[in-house]
Amino acid sequence: MGLEIEQIASVELSDIAVSETHGEDSPYFAGWKAYDEDPYDELTNPSGVIQMGLAENQVSFDLLEEYLEQHPEASTWGKGAPGFRENALFQDYHGIKSFRKAMASFMEQIRGGRAKFDPDRIVLTAGATAANELLTFILANRGDALLVPTPYYPGFDRDLRWRTGVKIVPIHCHSSNNFQITPQALEAAYKEAEAMNTKVRGVLITNPSNPLGATIQRSVLEEILNFVTRKNIHLVSDEIYSGSVFSSSEFISVAEILQERQYKNAERVHIVYSLSKDLGLPGFRVGTIYSYNDKVVTTARRMSSFTLISSQTQHLLATMLSDKKFTENYIKTNRERLKKRYQMIIEGLRSAGIECLKGNAGLFCWMNLSPLLVKSTREGELELWNAIVHEVKLNISPGSSCHCSEPGWFRVCYANMSERTLDVALERIRNFMGQMQRTN
Repeated sequence: MGLEIEQIASVELSDIAVSETHGEDSPYFAGWKAYDEDPYDELTNPSGVIQMGLAENQVSFDLLEEYLEQHPEASTWGKGAPGFRENALFQDYHGIKSFRKAMASFMEQIRGGRAKFDPDRIVLTAGATAANELLTFILANRGDALLVPTPYYPGFDRDLRWRTGVKIVPIHCHSSNNFQITPQALEAAYKEAEAMNTKVRGVLITNPSNPLGATIQRSVLEEILNFVTRKNIHLVSDEIYSGSVFSSSEFISVAEILQERQYKNAERVHIVYSLSKDLGLPGFRVGTIYSYNDKVVTTARRMSSFTLISSQTQHLLATMLSDKKFTENYIKTNRERLKKRYQMIIEGLRSAGIECLKGNAGLFCWMNLSPLLVKSTREGELELWNAIVHEVKLNISPGSSCHCSEPGWFRVCYANMSERTLDVALERIRNFMGQMQRTN
C-alpha cells in the first residue's frame, strides 16, 4: 500500500471491516485479477488475457461521442454558462427535476411506452449497486433474508449482504426448464428460510437476467407477484438490462403488469434501473430506485444523501436524454448492434461444438461446457475454469460464482471489446476445443 508502517498491536475494527461476506474471494473476482496482471492488447500483448468477465456495453459508444461533439453545451461550462451557478451550488436530495423527468421518459421509451413512470417517484443513487443496497437497508433488518433466483450476479453477495447483514436464500432454478423460476422453487426457498428461523422480507429478481441473458416470461412474473402478495413480502425487480433486449416486445417489465392490475398491491414493488449497461456509462455512477410505496420513496431520498450523483452529470444526461431524436436512434441502433454481437458469439461457439442457453438480452451469453468436465462437481468446474483463464487466456465467469447448482455453465461477455478482439477470443476457444477432442 505504498508507505510501510510497522504493525505492532492488533487494533480492533468493526464487524463489517473483518466480514468475509464481501465475496472478493470468489472466482468471479479472481478472474479479474488474472486479467489485470496480463491484459490482452492487440499490438503490445497479443497473448494476454482477454476480458470476457466484464458486462460492459461499448458497442454504441460512438453514438454518445457523436452526440457530445454536436451538442457541446451539454458537457462544457464556460464563464457565464447557463446553469453553471445553480448546478455548482448545493442540490437537494431529489436531484435535478429535468433529469428525473428525462430518466422517467427514457425508461418509458425502453418499454415501448407500455408503462408509465412518475418523475416524483424516482430516487437517484450512485449506480445500481447503491440502489440495491439502499433498498435492502430499507426493506430488511440484519439477519432477515431476501430470496434470489439462481444463477445470479456474483456482486449481489456484496451489494445485498456485506454491509446490511441481510442473508440471501437461493431460489434454485435448473436447465431442464431454461432456468425459469417456478412456483415450487419459490415455495421451497421460502420454507428453507423458515427452517433456518429466518424472516423473509422479499424476492429480488433481475429481468433481463444476469447471467442468463434472457428475459422473464410474463406468466412467471405474474406468479412471482402473486407469491409475494400471498406472503406479504416485497418484490425488487432489477431491470438494469431492460434497454439491452434485442427487441422491446420481448421484455415485460413488472411495471406493465402492475399497470394492467390497476396498481393493486403495488406498494410492495420496487424497480432498480441504471444507465451503466444500456447507455454504457458505468463510470458516471447513475442509478435509480422507482418505488410504488410512498414510505420507501421518502426513506430512500433521505438515505440517498450517501450516494448522490454529481449535478454536472445530471445536467449532461438531462440534456442528452431529453433529445427524443437521439434516444430513439440510440435505443434502436444499440439493440441492432447487440443482436449482431450475440449472433456472432453464438455462431462462433456453435462452430466449436459449444451450445448456449437461448438468450434475447444483455451483454453476455450463458455457455454450457458441462460435457468437458472430468468431474461433474464444483471442483471439476473450477479446474476447467482455471485452465481457460490461465492457459486459453480468457477471463470468463464460472457458474458456481453465480451460485448455479449445475456444474459446467459459464457467463461469457461480448460487448466490452471490438469485433476483432472477439474473433481472437473465439479462435482461442476453437483451438482449445480441438485440443480437448484430441486428448479425449
